[in-house]
Amino acid sequence: MLQQSVITYPGCGHAQSEHMPENACVRYYDCKQCGELLEPRAGDCCVFCSFGSVPCPPVQLDAAAAEDSAKTSTG
Repeated sequence: MLQQSVITYPGCGHAQSEHMPENACVRYYDCKQCGELLEPRAGDCCVFCSFGSVPCPPVQLDAAAAEDSAKTSTG
């Protein structure tokens, strides 16, 4: 599981590497360059899933579990 993600703010284009918490979603993020508040897009659980280079750990774990389940049911 990856715990670093680069958040790119769509307004000013600033990119910042951030540590993601293992068991929580981050709903708000202040851009370090322009100070604007970033919120997740509709349907996403957090800013990492919307604007990060890597989705948050809970989503990574869900995806891994779904992949394991698919392998088990077909194999």
